[in-house]
This record gives sequence, structure tokens and C-alpha cells, in this order.
Amino acid sequence: MWSLAQQAVTEGWFAGHGNAVKTVVAGFLVGTVVGITGMGGGALMTPALIFLGVGNASTVVTADLTAAAVYKSGGALVHWRKGAPNLRLAGWLMLGSIPMAFLGPHLLHWFAAPSQIERLLQLAIGFALLLAAGTYAVRLYVQLRRSRTTERTGGEPVIRPLPTVLIGALGGLLVGVTSVGSGSVIMIALVMLYPALSALKLVGTDLVQAVPLVLAAAIANILTYGLDLGVALPLVLGSVPGSLLGARLAPKVPAAVIRRGIVVVLTISGLALLDKAGWAPLGAGKDQTHPVLIALIGIALLLVMSVVWALLRRRQGLPMFGSRTRPPTPAVDPPAASH
Repeated sequence: MWSLAQQAVTEGWFAGHGNAVKTVVAGFLVGTVVGITGMGGGALMTPALIFLGVGNASTVVTADLTAAAVYKSGGALVHWRKGAPNLRLAGWLMLGSIPMAFLGPHLLHWFAAPSQIERLLQLAIGFALLLAAGTYAVRLYVQLRRSRTTERTGGEPVIRPLPTVLIGALGGLLVGVTSVGSGSVIMIALVMLYPALSALKLVGTDLVQAVPLVLAAAIANILTYGLDLGVALPLVLGSVPGSLLGARLAPKVPAAVIRRGIVVVLTISGLALLDKAGWAPLGAGKDQTHPVLIALIGIALLLVMSVVWALLRRRQGLPMFGSRTRPPTPAVDPPAASH
């Protein structure tokens, strides 16, 4: 009798709190990965929560942006104290990103019928994830090349206002609509536009501009969709300690391997969301999804990416597999970074 009563209480608790538990766990896991790799959480968190069923797309986007405004603030403060960010560059980025982030969800409502909002959000997030996967792959290649060259970085670059504002505007619009892009699309655009910017200043600048960007996007989405505290609060409770743990684990974990895995995960997640939303090349909606096809695409991508990465390493003078770096020759080789 007691066991039946205990089972009923347990089942009732999970029925009422199951989503909160799933959200805390997802937040913790994604936060840990973000702490280890330094890659943006929105690209991982948003699809994870959608597939876990904790809320619809608009609820998840709003909660993720709200949580990101909290945990990104801590990272930005650390970089600010270290003097890492280029504040002038961050200012030009914010000039484009903040207004577009605030405008993003309103534009979606102005041009789409209310009954189509959720489907359009799923499509937008799906394409944003594929874009993020592509930018992450480019970033990995850039980091690989930097680790094998002696090109000087760390100086203050000459700021190019117009392209910087345009990068901010594109990233702000993407973040405002999908919550994806502040740590992926904007970051790789900065790498391409300012190649002499050191990694520390790059991350610091991106974090400093991301806080007001994400805050503006969060406010706009709250005004548009409302805020579900049952999703947002567990997300903060999970992601903050996860990111702190990840930062501590970073020196001990092969982050480059995780980063390459993230590219595959983002690609699969993007395709799965497009499939779920009924993107024409994949099907007509929930009743015609293709999980086996998407899984096969993921496996093929993993194999192809492993081969391509090995060939790229060889081109940089590294062994294709095994050791992360070639043995240094004192007269030629500088100390290599881990990749």
C-alpha cells in the first residue's frame, strides 16, 4: 500500500515538474559544453529544448534569450576586468545589432499570419542552425591555420564602421528571431573582417556586445510572446553552474573534438527542425518526418568531416590522426596551440 502511494506521489511530482527537470539538465549539459568550447549556447540550447518538448518554439526562444542575458553578463564582466574587449569595435557592432534584435520578433509578427508563427520560427531556427554549423566549421579551420602560422595578432585593428554595423545588424536580426547567432555568426564575421584581432580580444569583444544584444532580443520576445518562468528559471539554474564547470574543465578536455562534434549536432538539429516544420524538400510536416534519413546524413557528415579534417591537418604540416601537433623544430616551429 505504501509503495503504491509512494509511486503515485513520485509520478505526480514528475508529471508536474518533469519539464523543469529536463530543462535544468539540458541547461547544465549545454552550459558545460559552452564553458569548455566557448561556442554560443543558443545554437545548442534552443533545439534541445524544442526536441525535449518543454515548450513551443516561441516559448523556448524567449526563455533561452532571457537565460543568456544572465550568464553572458558574467563572462562579459570577467573580460571587461581583464581589459580584453575592444570597446570601440563593440560599440559599432551594438549600433547595428541592438535595434535589429529588438525589431526581429516584431517583423515576424508584422509579415506572418498568427497561425503560421510557430512553423515559421521552426524554419528560421532550422536554417539558422545550418548557418551556425557552417560558421563553426569555418572558425575551426581558421583556428587550425592560426595555430601553425607566426602571423602577428593582438594589435588594435583599424575599425571599419560600415561593414561592422552591417555584421551587427545581420547578427542582431538573427538573434532576435531565433536566439541563434551571437556566438557563432557574429564571431566568425569578426574573424574574417579583423584577422589581426587576438583570440582573447575577439571573445571579449563578442561577449561585451552580446550582453545588450541578447537583452534587447529578450525584451522584444517577452513583449511579443510573454515569458514562461517555468522554462526560464530552470534554464538559468542549470546553465550557470554548467558554464562554470565547463570553464574549469576546459584545460583538461579536448575541446577541438567537441567543437567538431557540435558542427555535426547543429547540422542534424537544423535538418530535423526543418523536417518537423514541413520544409518541402524533406516532407510535409510531423506526419512525414524522416528521422532515418537525417540520421544517415549525420553519420555521413561525421565520416566526411573526419576525412576532410585529417587532410586539412596534413596541409598544415600536422599528423592526420593521433598527436595534436607535430614535434616542434626549435629553429622553425613556434609552440602550437591545441586543436
